[in-house]
Parts: sequence; C-alpha cells; structure tokens
Amino acid sequence: MRYVQINAYANGWADSVIFSKHRELQAQGHESWVFWARGEHEQDEHMQKIASHPEVCLDALLTRIDGRAGFHSKGVTRRLLRKLDEIDPDVVHLHLLLGYYINVKMLFEWLAAHRCQVIWTLHDCWAFTGHCIHFTYAQCDQWKNGCASSSPCPQKRTYPETYFGGNQSVSWSFGEKKKLFTMLPAERMRLITPSRWLANLVKQSFLSEYEVQVIHNTVDTSVFKPTPSDFRERYGIGDRFMVLGVASKWDERKGLDVFAGLAKDLDSRRFAIVVVGLSKEQIKQVQGVLVALPHTDSQLELAEAYTAADVLLNPSAEETFGMNVAEAAACGTRSIVMEGSACAEVAKDAIVISADMSILVEAVASLEQFGHANVTHP
Repeated sequence: MRYVQINAYANGWADSVIFSKHRELQAQGHESWVFWARGEHEQDEHMQKIASHPEVCLDALLTRIDGRAGFHSKGVTRRLLRKLDEIDPDVVHLHLLLGYYINVKMLFEWLAAHRCQVIWTLHDCWAFTGHCIHFTYAQCDQWKNGCASSSPCPQKRTYPETYFGGNQSVSWSFGEKKKLFTMLPAERMRLITPSRWLANLVKQSFLSEYEVQVIHNTVDTSVFKPTPSDFRERYGIGDRFMVLGVASKWDERKGLDVFAGLAKDLDSRRFAIVVVGLSKEQIKQVQGVLVALPHTDSQLELAEAYTAADVLLNPSAEETFGMNVAEAAACGTRSIVMEGSACAEVAKDAIVISADMSILVEAVASLEQFGHANVTHP
C-alpha cells in the first residue's frame, strides 16, 4: 500500500501523530511518504519539506490582504501534486491544511479526480468555517448555516489574520470550502477527530455526510513519563504547590489572564504559578506575578516541567484535544480543565470545573491541602 500524509508542520505533536504513523507503516512493509511545509525535521525521499520560508511568508501576506486562507500557494501545490502523480497513492491522509502553504482548491480537485481513499484528521474547526479555527470563545454559530451571512464575522483579526478581507471574503471562503470539501463521495473520504467534542461539531456542519471516527492523539511515553529533575530549584519554586500552564502560543483564548488572576488570589509563599510558552513581550508583562518561561521545543524539558508540577491547569474552553493534559498525565500529574472543551476526555482523573475564578481558586486550594499531588517529586 502507498500511503501519503500531508501536514502544515513537522514539529510539536507531528512526531507522535504523523511521523510515528509513518514509521509504523514502513515497519509493516508499506510505502509511506510525509510532506510538510513548516518546521525542521530530517528529510529523505519519503519525508520532504515542500515549501520554502519565503513562499509561506508570501501566502501569509496575501491572506492578510484578501482573507482567503488556503487559496494561495499555487506553485507549492503544483510541486506537491506532481509528487502525488508519481506516487499514485492508495491513501492520502490530510492533517492541518491551514498554515499558509497549500491551495485547497487544487488539492481537492486532484483528490476528486484520482482513485485514492482520503482520510482527513481535523485538529481544529477551520475545515467547516469561513475563517476561524475556533468559535466557542466568540460565541458565534454562523458556521452552521453560512459564515458572515446573518452578521459580520467577529474574528477576522484572529488566526488566520486578515486586515483588508471583509465579510464578503469570509462568506466566499465558506462557500468555496463547502463546495470543495464535499466533492468526494462519502465512500471515498473518512474524517477523524481527536475528541468526541469536535466530532459532535462536525456532525452539525456541512461535513456531516462523512463518517467521523474519534481517535485520541497518542503521547510518546518513552519521553513523557515521570522525569525528576532540578526544575523546582532552577526556578526558585522550592516546596510550594506548583500550578503549571503549557501552550505553544498564549493569548486570551488560552487563558493567560486566568493564571495572572490565580497568582493574585493565592498566597505566593505557598503557591507558585508557572507558565511555559510565553513570548518575550508577555514575559515582560507578567514577570514578578508568574514564573514566566519561554516556548521550548524540547520534549524532555516539558516532561521535567510536568513532573515537577502538582497540577496542570488548562483554562481554555476551545481545546479539541488537550495534548498538554495527556502529556501531563503520562508524567504522573493530574489536570484541572474547563467544562465545554475536549480536555475532560483526555485524562480520566482530570478535575472538571466551570470557568469561574472563585471555583478555580477553591479547587487549587483544596488540592494543596492534600499535599503535593505528583508523587514523583523528590
């Protein structure tokens, strides 16, 4: 069998989800290829980066101008389709198509004209909206019937940002995506979501005619496991009760303000609020309030942080899976998550609460009364 995977990125969860599948297929004797556009990874004739940095930047610029994310990058897409012509795959497995690197019109027209089976793993909601990747925070449900059809899109300045593309572009993108993404007959395309939460949304969208299978993302337990280190000493945490937040990029939706509020409401002599993944500007803003740490690509460093923590907090209500919750659980650390996201599905012992600061403070204080929650602490 000839199996192709296509994704925007090569880093982050891609190794445990995409490259792990690639290695598994090869071990089973199948021919497998992985194509991506952004991020560094070892390459060979079966693992190839298909876009240059200038090409990605040009796509991002055009998207900021016209708001039509996923409808540029014709040159990159032609190169990819020539490779697909050479491979003649039995299965094409799509992952993140949003990422300033591919033209979805060209891709889906190629898929519709060829014999391959198509699997599409949805990691967010972009496939069935006219613009955004999430809509819970904005409390918008126009995606059910037609984005920007009844009122203006409230999220044009969120990823994928646009500054000149107006509601007409949002409405156009919704219509084009609906037409393109439903081109394949139901027997030729299957959708995968990492959570029941996202699957339920898909079933309310124009993709509802396709089979949806829920497969939780996997965690590399050879890396994410109890990993004692000097993390607490390194960052001056000592024996305080440590609440950890981890994200690749922090914004209001991820709940950075929640951590700042928690730090103000809890006694700093007993509690340490640690946030990993902050930009330089964010570190300047919260230094002295939080233990503010920058983004890291090191999975070992993340495993050390998870192990050092007493509890992981994920305050976002828009998580389609919650990889940090799964990684923390693998390191022996439980989590506090919000109602309304997929995180409660990830770890069975997660504490699920409503998005209320007083309830959160009470939950953290209650855990602290029972002592350190992570038995791997030295």
